[in-house]
Formats: sequence, structure tokens, C-alpha cells
Amino acid sequence: MGSLLIFLAHYSPLGAQGPLHIPPSRSVLIVELGLSTGFVGGTRLLLRLIQERMHPEDLARLKTFVQNPRQVLIAGAGDAGAMILRELEQNPGVGLHAVGFVDDNRAKIGMHIHGVRVLGTRDDIPALAKKHDIDEVIIAMPTAPGSAIRDIKAICDRAKVGYKTVPGVYELIGGMVTVSQIREVQIEDLLRRDPVLPTPGGAAYLKGAVVMVTGAGGSIGAELCRQAAQQRPRRLVLLDQSESGIYHIHTELRARHPALALEPVVADIRDHARLERVLARHRPQVVFHAAAYKHVPLMEMNAEEVVLNNVMGTRNLLRTAERQAVERFVLISTDKAVDPCNFMGASKRVTELLVQDAARRSGREFVAVRFGNVLGSEGSVVPRFKRQIAAGGPVTVTHPEMERYFMTIPEAVQLVIEAANLGRGGEIFVLDMGDPVKIVDLARDLITLSGLRPKIDVEITFTGVRPGEKITESLFNEGESYTLTPHEKIFVVTADMPLESQALQWGVQKLIQAAQAGEVEQLRGLIEAVAPECCWETGPGAPAPGRATGRVPDERGVVEPGLSVVS
Repeated sequence: MGSLLIFLAHYSPLGAQGPLHIPPSRSVLIVELGLSTGFVGGTRLLLRLIQERMHPEDLARLKTFVQNPRQVLIAGAGDAGAMILRELEQNPGVGLHAVGFVDDNRAKIGMHIHGVRVLGTRDDIPALAKKHDIDEVIIAMPTAPGSAIRDIKAICDRAKVGYKTVPGVYELIGGMVTVSQIREVQIEDLLRRDPVLPTPGGAAYLKGAVVMVTGAGGSIGAELCRQAAQQRPRRLVLLDQSESGIYHIHTELRARHPALALEPVVADIRDHARLERVLARHRPQVVFHAAAYKHVPLMEMNAEEVVLNNVMGTRNLLRTAERQAVERFVLISTDKAVDPCNFMGASKRVTELLVQDAARRSGREFVAVRFGNVLGSEGSVVPRFKRQIAAGGPVTVTHPEMERYFMTIPEAVQLVIEAANLGRGGEIFVLDMGDPVKIVDLARDLITLSGLRPKIDVEITFTGVRPGEKITESLFNEGESYTLTPHEKIFVVTADMPLESQALQWGVQKLIQAAQAGEVEQLRGLIEAVAPECCWETGPGAPAPGRATGRVPDERGVVEPGLSVVS
């Protein structure tokens, strides 16, 4: 087209009549024609090559961004927010355009971060969303407590604006914040507590050591393996009776730490002879004992099994650890061991006493670490609620006043490892669990996070307290006191042992023999003889709250006709 216009301008009768007209050389026309053809054809060829090399999804995102990018606000004008902004600018294919920041530090309002302005605080989100037609808020606050995330979520819900977040600090340790990490807000974010960064040297005892984790295929055991592997032990022994559990964690660690010596061991802690062979072969210096049965109502129906697995298995492991010169033994205990009224909690209380006795006898650093529920563990309440919501409900809660302490698995394990470093032998450490959370509030939050409305889209029903359950849990037995440790989130229990070593061992032996013989009716009395703080008043057979009338309270705590107990 350009060559044609030049030709007409210089060689047509109209163009050639000018007084100063000088006809161009024909070579100019040829060169111009070649350049124009090359430029037009080259750009089309380049576009074709880009289309062929780019994934169809990337092309769709790029097209979406160019035509109609989603307008977002970034909540948090700190390092994480700045990194998210850079990621958005460097990856236009994600189809997100940052309109501005909001931050609770009013001194930042008006500032520019990489050319994008801080427009206000979280309270300004509704007005900013309306003014700038915001589609979504990205919560870039990995160190913020759960209360802040809850507040921003509530503001976004009122403003009818979507929201996503970056992972919390425990998920980001050792990594960077990227666009690929932006995800939906999860229940862990709403319950997030003030982060506790690792204490320098708190896990140094693991470096170069032979470390063994029992229950390595479970939720807590697997995370213990992950965090221990990061400390570069000389060898990591993974022990569990579950073949599939060991397979999964061994495969994961082998991919993440190809240079680490891993020893997967399928074994049952009830098999004393097998434990002797395993420990004699690997000679661990540190043992984390996480293998245990943990489901309270299920264990009420299988009392002899929880005694054999939890009590006898722990006794076997302690005896073997003493003979094989294990330097440090860490029992994973539970708040269910506090004034226990169920067989699972009672069995864990007995194991705490066994660990204290072994430490007193051997003089070694054998300790127990006690904490509450962990979010997302196998069989816990959160996965069950998610399945019920996915099925359309109802979400079943045992009692409107039921509450529990919760931690995330990485946080609990980090504190377990640091508590073990504080131990000198015989301590029971208790992790600061924060404030207890009502289970019904957990259910409501999960429903709203799924984009649904409690009572309207998904019903919440109350089913009655199950055998062995308490309405509330505590972290210390009656008669126990606690003192602070150098770590602000770890306490240590101070209490006298109820029995001398010989009496304790004799009582535990009688308990194990009764369980082996299936004499279930004798187990309660034998447990109380060993651990007098065990109480069964609220256990099986006792009237749990709401059962005296054959009805359970509703969400307001009111007993209404027709709402029957479902066990």
C-alpha cells in the first residue's frame, strides 16, 4: 500500500505537475516494497509463533486481561503486598490489575509502592470497591492474626467483593510470596494466631543426629519428618504400622531431600522384639513418639486396643530406648490427658507418667509435649465438615457449647521440636494454644468460606455429646501448676508423681494384662489406680448435657421439642 501511494504521488499526472517535482529512483520503490512486506509478514509470523508456543489457557488469560482485567485491591502494603504487586506486573496473563493498596497504618496512606497508591485502610474497602469497581481483595498479610483475616473477610462479605489470600507465615518459611500462592481463604487463616518465629538454635540438636519418628505416616508424624529433614540429620528413620502412610511420606521426602539418608520401617510398636531389632540397627539419638490411637468415641468402643497400642506400645518403646542409649525421647501427648474421662485420654495420661518415670530412672532427656487439636489432621472435624458441606449438609455439631483448642500442624510441630530442646528430663511441656474455639463457629465459618449461607443453604444440626467427650478441654490437670520457659509459647508442668516407679510399673502391667485378656470392665479401675486424676463422671453411661430430657439444645442453647439426639 505504501509503495502504491508513492507511485501515484510521483508518477500520476496530478502528482507530476508540481514545479519542484523530482521523480524518485525506481530502487526506492523496490526497497520500500520489500521492507513493508517483511515488516507486515514478520509481525504476523511472530504472532503465529507465540500462539503455537503458548498454552491455550495462557492465551485465554492474556485475552481476558487485555479485554477485561479483574480489578483488585491489595490488603497489606508491606513486603508481601509489594511482592504480589511485582508478580502481577510481571505476569499479565493472570488477568489481575492492582488498583491500589489498603493498609491499617494510616501513615502509609497516599504513599506509592511501585507506582501504585495506598488508598486507605481496611474500613475503606466498601467505598473503594464501589468507586473503582473492585472485583477482588488480595489479603497479603502472612503474619497477621486470624482476627484480622476474619475482619477483612467480614468487610468483603458486606461489600459483596471476593477475597483471596497468601499463605500464612508457617507456610511461607523458607519461600517467597508469588502469584501462584494466592488461594482461597481457608479456615486455618481465620484461626491464625500471632506467628512465633523459630528460636535460633532451637532445633540445632537434630543436625547430624540419627532421628526416628514413630507414627511417621500420620498427620503429626509426617510433619515432624518434614521439619526434622530441614535440619539435615545424619539419618531419618520413619516408623509406622501403615504401609501406605510410610510410602507417601518416604516418597515426598526422597523428592525434597535427595541427599538425606532415609530409612522407612513398617513396624508395630506393640511388637517389642521388632522394636529392639529396629533400634539396635539404627541407633537413634532422638526419638519423636507420635504413634497412637486418637479418636475418642471410637476408642470408647475399643478400650482394650487403645490400652495395648498407646500404653503397651509406649512402654515397649521406652524400655527399648533406654537399652539402646537413646539420648532424647519426646512423647506427643494431648489435652485429652488432662483430667481424662475417656479411654483415649486416660491412656495418654498413663504414657505421660511412663515417660516421667523413665526420665527419673535413666537421667536422660525424656519429655512429653501436650497440646490440643490440630487443624486438618486425618479424621478431624474440619475435613468432616467440608465433606458434609460438599454433600449439601447438614453439618453435624455435637453441642452448641462444645469448644476446643486448635493449632495448625506446622505450628504445633515447630513448638514440639523447640520444647524438646528445653527438656532436661521428666518435664511435661504444654503449648500455648490461645483461646478455645466453639465448634459451631467453626462450622459457620466453613460454610461461608464455601460461598454458602448457614441455616439457609446448609443446615447445622446438633447431635448430642458422644461417649467420652467433654464440652470443654483444659491444658492442665487439677493440682498441676505451670511455670514459664524461655519460649513465650511453651509452659512446663510442675506436679508430683502420684506413684513410685515400682508401683507404677506394677499397675501398668496389670492394666496391660487385663487389656490382653479382654477384661474391659476392669480397665477403668486399673487406670484410676495408676492415674488417680482420671474421672468418668462425664464419660460413657453418664448423662451428657441435654440427654436428661432426651433432647439436645439448639444453637441458642434452648431445648426444643422434636430435636432428638442422634448418637
